[in-house]
Amino acid sequence: MDHVLLPALTRIAEALERLTPPAPPAPDLKGADAFVWHPGPRPALSPVPRVSRVEIALLQGIDRQKMLLLENTLRFARGLPANNVMLWGARGMGKSSLVKAAHAAANAEAAGSLALIEIHREDIRTLPDLLNILRPQERRCLVFCDDLSFEREDADYKALKSVLDGGIEGRPPNVLFYATSNRRHLMPRDMIENERSTAINPSEATEEKVSLSDRFGLWIGFHNCDQPTYLAMVEGYARAFSIAIDPEELRRQANEWSVTRGARSGRVAWQFILDLAGRMGVKAA
Repeated sequence: MDHVLLPALTRIAEALERLTPPAPPAPDLKGADAFVWHPGPRPALSPVPRVSRVEIALLQGIDRQKMLLLENTLRFARGLPANNVMLWGARGMGKSSLVKAAHAAANAEAAGSLALIEIHREDIRTLPDLLNILRPQERRCLVFCDDLSFEREDADYKALKSVLDGGIEGRPPNVLFYATSNRRHLMPRDMIENERSTAINPSEATEEKVSLSDRFGLWIGFHNCDQPTYLAMVEGYARAFSIAIDPEELRRQANEWSVTRGARSGRVAWQFILDLAGRMGVKAA
């Protein structure tokens, strides 16, 4: 009977093998310094020829945040231990700009040392798949998710929690995860309470504030800026654009702009300078 079944089983196995799609080719991380992760239907890392970013020296009013993130990023790029980072807090204060600027600074120190890979919020459930692709790579990779948060019925946070906790395989030694968020704990309070209630020891869990943010080794907070800081940002951008304008007039217009926007932040300062440069016929720096 075996001599009858074996050829048939062999033909079935060969047919199934032909139907199975080939594994995606290993990504070439040497072709660019930045990529965007596209999980399906065929997983791919799309190279970004030019990253939209601001020079780190132009980011004003966040000196301590710059120091913390730059030191962590440079250590990682040099092959030293470093932490996953969450940048949280006020909108428009340069969280994502600082990540991109720190990446550029690391590659300025050692060309090609660090690849920046952006994963969109809606693809966070595929983060383990991305890490499996990056695990065998020689190049160090900074996986970045901008504006990360989770809602009440959202189960995607479990994929991120597993990655940050390490799992059986652990986080690949060549990968760090950076995220920005306007929320301190990434999840609504009722989700955090549910996490606590299912812990082995609820009282200890309450004290520990079980949440996703606890899995990040480094937290960097960003807060609304005051008027002197806002004006320092405006003046720094004006110098970068070489805008010739009376300092008092610059501050007057900048304050008027912030009033119309109802906020003071690095983003508002940058948008004001773009408007001013356009009105004065000054080309981008």
